Amino acid sequence: MIIGVPKEIKDKEFRVGIVPAGVQTLAAAGHGILIECGAGLGSGISDQEYEAAGARLVHDAASLYSGAELIVKVKEPLVEEYAYMREGLILFTYLHLAPLPELTGVLLDKKVTAIAYETVSRDNEFLPLLAPMSEVAGRMSIQAGAHYLEKEAGGRGILLGGVTGVEPGHVVILGSGTVGTNAAQMAVGLGASVTVIGRNPARLAALEKTFAGKIRTRLSSRENIAAEVSRADLIIGAVLVPGAVTPKLITRDMLPLMKKGAVLVDVSIDQGGCIETARPTTHSDPVYEVAGILHYCVANMPGAVPRTSTFALTNATLTFVLDIASKGLHGALQGDLALQRGVNTYNGFLINRKVAQAQGRDCENIDRFIR
Repeated sequence: MIIGVPKEIKDKEFRVGIVPAGVQTLAAAGHGILIECGAGLGSGISDQEYEAAGARLVHDAASLYSGAELIVKVKEPLVEEYAYMREGLILFTYLHLAPLPELTGVLLDKKVTAIAYETVSRDNEFLPLLAPMSEVAGRMSIQAGAHYLEKEAGGRGILLGGVTGVEPGHVVILGSGTVGTNAAQMAVGLGASVTVIGRNPARLAALEKTFAGKIRTRLSSRENIAAEVSRADLIIGAVLVPGAVTPKLITRDMLPLMKKGAVLVDVSIDQGGCIETARPTTHSDPVYEVAGILHYCVANMPGAVPRTSTFALTNATLTFVLDIASKGLHGALQGDLALQRGVNTYNGFLINRKVAQAQGRDCENIDRFIR
């Protein structure tokens, strides 16, 4: 199979879909790999490294897309890339389609089979291709929040860890999954006061044990969230409903309860965000203010640490890429329920039910196409 890896064009997106070691593995299995010139530079990977691993360099995106059967990338196609979509193309990337009806329509109209990293799911609901970037984003959320709490950045002028005789900042984390756990780890490490709010009592109990009493936990309810919002210096939105639009847990009418200069970091913005006043921002223009509260809603946070993120992503995705390339899409899907769950669109049909519900579209079952 011919696999194409384009250069990402999202603002300050420096990750790339595969590293040279992955190219080497695919080439050794007899597959052809096309790499757009300069695709890896943001992650510190030269064109020469890709060539040495067995890839062929392609000088423009149009040639790469037209020559590839399987596109492996990092972020969803942007408007400038819609023209490259075509019938029969397999797209393997982060998609987050629920809040993107226009992109969903393009994929359906062009009959692209699109597999979303974030909906590939094991039987235990573990998301193997989302997990590494959730780790990165969770940890980065505290770094970003700590920076924007500084007065020169527009915040309250709070040092999260405090100092002798001065209490630390208070961090509230909405969500107890991978993002929330990694955010808590970083916040505790800085010496902050940390509260994690979640829906699953067993998961919250496990976190209390893991952090040995260094965090507080509360069950998710409007009352509990409102109470914690009023105390918070930094709030991390770490809510995920795989494939679906994120519920709004912090509403606009809660903002007046917050301290002026407090910071909201909505990691779930890719799926619409869990804060009513959140809207996607970019690394070039990451924050805005509503009612005196700073909002940081960068939709591709891990793109700021591309060297770490790119290698972590390839570690997770390569097995799936090799499976699709070696067995063909039909064969790979037949043998892998996790990959089946990743299919969002298939040859003109919408497969993911949560995307369908979010957009009011009809939905088909993948079983219809792989019997």
